[in-house]
Amino acid sequence: MFSKFKTKMKEPAFKKKFMIYAAVMAIFWLKMSFIQGGIFTLNIENANEAAILAFNPLSSIFLLFGVGILLAGRRGLLGMYIIGSLLLYVNVLFYREYHDFLTIPMLGQAANLAGMGSSITDILSGTDIFLFIDVFIAAFLLFYLKPMRFKSFIPKRKEGLILAVIAVPLFLVNLGWAQTERTELLERAFDRNLLVKYIGVLNFHAYDIVLQGQTEAKKTFADSNELVPALNYLNEKKTEPNSDMTGVAEGKNVIVLSLESTQTFVVDNKVNGKELTPYFNDLKEEGAYFSNFYHQVKQGRTSDSEFMLDNSLYGLNRGAAFFTHSGNEYEATPEVLGEKGYTSSTMHANDETFWNRNVMYESLGYDEYYSKKDYNVTEEKSFGWGYLDEYFFSDSLDKMKEMDQPFYNKMITLTNHHPFTLPEDKKFIEEGNTSSETLNRYFQTIRYQDEALKQFVEEFKKSDLYDDTILVIYGDHFGISENHQQAMGEYLDKDINAYEQFQLQRVPLLMIGEGIEPQEHDTVGGQIDLRPTIMNLLGVKDENPVQFGQDLFSKDRREMMITRDGGFANEEYVGVNESCFDRKSGEEVEADACAPGFKQAEEELALSDSIVYGDLLRYLDETEMIEEKEKESSKQNE
Repeated sequence: MFSKFKTKMKEPAFKKKFMIYAAVMAIFWLKMSFIQGGIFTLNIENANEAAILAFNPLSSIFLLFGVGILLAGRRGLLGMYIIGSLLLYVNVLFYREYHDFLTIPMLGQAANLAGMGSSITDILSGTDIFLFIDVFIAAFLLFYLKPMRFKSFIPKRKEGLILAVIAVPLFLVNLGWAQTERTELLERAFDRNLLVKYIGVLNFHAYDIVLQGQTEAKKTFADSNELVPALNYLNEKKTEPNSDMTGVAEGKNVIVLSLESTQTFVVDNKVNGKELTPYFNDLKEEGAYFSNFYHQVKQGRTSDSEFMLDNSLYGLNRGAAFFTHSGNEYEATPEVLGEKGYTSSTMHANDETFWNRNVMYESLGYDEYYSKKDYNVTEEKSFGWGYLDEYFFSDSLDKMKEMDQPFYNKMITLTNHHPFTLPEDKKFIEEGNTSSETLNRYFQTIRYQDEALKQFVEEFKKSDLYDDTILVIYGDHFGISENHQQAMGEYLDKDINAYEQFQLQRVPLLMIGEGIEPQEHDTVGGQIDLRPTIMNLLGVKDENPVQFGQDLFSKDRREMMITRDGGFANEEYVGVNESCFDRKSGEEVEADACAPGFKQAEEELALSDSIVYGDLLRYLDETEMIEEKEKESSKQNE
């Protein structure tokens, strides 16, 4: 009789506990669903995808809260709720700025946050507080109902274990369902928007941990045989540089000027009836200007563009090689030119540790790094991200005048950086009038940068360096992300579809110097092509066979540019997000037309990644020796 009474008492208590579990989990599910469907732009194409998006939070919620209860009961459950909420919010902030999701390698770049104060403040919103109201509701449900009022709500460890175990079949159902829409989904780690759409943002982070473990293992277990496929591929795709351009700048200095956040759409364009880049518009008539040149960066942003410039290897899909693989062995441009008698330096008036440059530049073989401490950075000469471009240019030119020649020098500007702010006396045009304040301010910082560029180039032309130097000017990456598509459409007076967004990733490239004929080139190229182009102009025979770029002046070049997302542009087509467009008209065509391009992009990115992740250039001499022996052996057999 007594046991029956106890059982009757337990049943309603269990129901109450179940109801609170369900309520807390439902609130978090609603939050995830709102963020994934309302804040992230995941391009839901049909009802099945919408259903998958609604279902995919469940497995991560069961796992998250199950582990919390297992570790610390009710406090653990609330702790995991807070951790999950913070992780979602950090992704919201990151997505607003970069249209991307955090990865483990990006967490290792936390040192960069110290210099990003103004950018972070700009992407915060007062309404973000509403993304945390649910935390207080969950805390009320879990703790206001005190044991004296609700003695039965004491989570048991075995209940946490049960929740965590249930997460496994839920995820398998999620994955199997997702693969009805996208086969081999987990093989597409480069497309984080796709992964989050199908498995959810928290599951994506769990998968990212798995990927990180695989990445760490690649270098440990790598050997020289892994370099052979890349060498064979590059040998097959190899084209000869333009012999007419070979050595036209032999023995001359090289200044490579990286313009922060500068996209091609600003060139020859206006706002409020005034030119955005009046000086650059005229300057490009004095050299070789490439109008179909694209940035190819990912999470490493400016450091990715530097990595491609100096190595002709692709940046990584997750994190930045400047952080994750700064200890690799490279045969970079500064090292190669150093063997030809060049001194090398980089100039950037930011903290020397930003993007881990002080470590990476040493690995790349730079002789000198002029960072913030080497400039007269004062409050009067700084704004936003730091030292204003006009002062950076002036000081840098003075330093170059004192350098031993020939030299290879890289300059990186700073002012035209998100959130694109300027002191009042540096605003040479009015803001734009689009729906995006970011884009409106961007017009002003672009105009300021152009004025600072004018000051630098005109002073440079008067110096003794001018006749003995080639000047290479290029944009490092986009300034206006996909999150401002509506405003870009308003400014350009067109709908910004996938094709137009892809074309907005073009950045200017201009090369000026004796022997370089003033001409506009429409060849399709990217930052991966900078090194072989510069080396050919200098007449330097580059012995490193592991380079994915080709001479931009070559008459036989492949006309192929691959983005880090696996998209591409070639002479005929633009392939993006598995859609295919005619490159010149922008009209969508049958997807089969782009299939070979997508396949080549996937293969090439995988080969480049294998080199960086495995640190395979350390085996280059060994592999070349093996190849020579094989050639000798085959000759003897003949």
